[in-house]
Amino acid sequence: MEIEIATIGGYEEVGRQMTAVRAGEDIVIFDMGLNLSKVLIHDDVRTERMHSLDLIDMGAIPDDRVMSDLKGDVQAIVPTHGHLDHIGAISKLAHRYDAPIVASPFTIELVREEINDENKFDVQNDLVKMDPGGTMPIGDDCELEFVNVTHSIIDAINPVLHTPEGAVVYGLDKRMDHTPVLGDPIDMERFREIGNEGVLCYIEDCTNANKKGRTPSESVAREHLKDVMYSLEDYDGGIVATTFSSHIARVSSLVEFAKDIGRKPVLLGRSMEQYSGTAERMGAVDYPDDLGMYGHRNSVDKTFERIMNEGKEKYLPVVTGHQGEPRAMLTRMGRGETPYELDEGDKVIFSARVIPEPTNEGQRYQAETLLRMQGARIYDDIHVSGHLCQEGHYEMLQALQPENIIPAHQNMKGFSGYVDLAKNQGYNVGDDIHITSNGNTIQLVE
Repeated sequence: MEIEIATIGGYEEVGRQMTAVRAGEDIVIFDMGLNLSKVLIHDDVRTERMHSLDLIDMGAIPDDRVMSDLKGDVQAIVPTHGHLDHIGAISKLAHRYDAPIVASPFTIELVREEINDENKFDVQNDLVKMDPGGTMPIGDDCELEFVNVTHSIIDAINPVLHTPEGAVVYGLDKRMDHTPVLGDPIDMERFREIGNEGVLCYIEDCTNANKKGRTPSESVAREHLKDVMYSLEDYDGGIVATTFSSHIARVSSLVEFAKDIGRKPVLLGRSMEQYSGTAERMGAVDYPDDLGMYGHRNSVDKTFERIMNEGKEKYLPVVTGHQGEPRAMLTRMGRGETPYELDEGDKVIFSARVIPEPTNEGQRYQAETLLRMQGARIYDDIHVSGHLCQEGHYEMLQALQPENIIPAHQNMKGFSGYVDLAKNQGYNVGDDIHITSNGNTIQLVE
């Protein structure tokens, strides 16, 4: 059986992930993501109102025209998890393919919301939920399997396409967390079983491949956050926290520790309400009954007014804006555009790192500068990554023993650490390490 892989997006940058695997006449697409930095550069861009071709031209979504070169039919579109760099282009591209969107339950609900927000295309693809550990047939000879992984969002999976020539493991995005705060640990036992069965190709996320050591568990970030927040228990001024809205485990820790130090948590910002509201409705997280979530700007500003009237010392606003996004709540607070007034000595907790990309770095620097100008004291880097460092990559290679490797989720510089690690394990560039770029196809089996 012929096996061909089209590396459509995410092979020259972090973002707009999209890969297609053709096994005989059957094709499975993994991810359809957005390049957030291309959108953030244009502050007034509303992607839901734009045509897909315009977004392709600006580099915001994958250029999927290479799909016309693949001889076969798409049987499934499979996003790995609910981050926008993996699902943000589904509402713009999925309607081109007569195939269901298959994902874990939380991811499917986020995809549904993205589709409902779309103003240009009427996306009618079936939405199919499949739990981690589940399988479904692809054509007559292949099978799709979801393996549970841990990441900075719940319900993340690594999909595996089992073919007569061996398994194709799509390894984006994960960390090796054996003590997660929410959800089950990474299923390394199943990865080792798949390795023993035979892996034709492993497509791997190289985000932290240049970093030594092992990525810590989310439980480590939780303890760090707990230590910081408990140290502020006696502070009688304002405390504001921000983190990734999609990081439900981190948000739940912030909510819990706010209660512990005698403050009422409230979630503010559109994406904060979206992710946490969806997780709560699904029963994936158990928030207090009185937890407020407000996404509409008028509701947010009314909440800020209430906080100011009742006393900042009684509340912990958990807001959007960890990357300094111009329209996010924390950035508006820094610019003095909300009823919430920052005073000298007020605390701002960044339970997130800056995503290492020039747009984010510049916006985060500006946001922090504005906050400091108002007297805020900043607590930074209370976080652990959602991606494997070098020792995690080594463990995955040992478990899977793949015949071929395709580095992904980075640019050429970002691939370097992973290529060095793989070479040390006996792989060779141009032989079984396939360094590629967007829009290419790789023929593994002819």
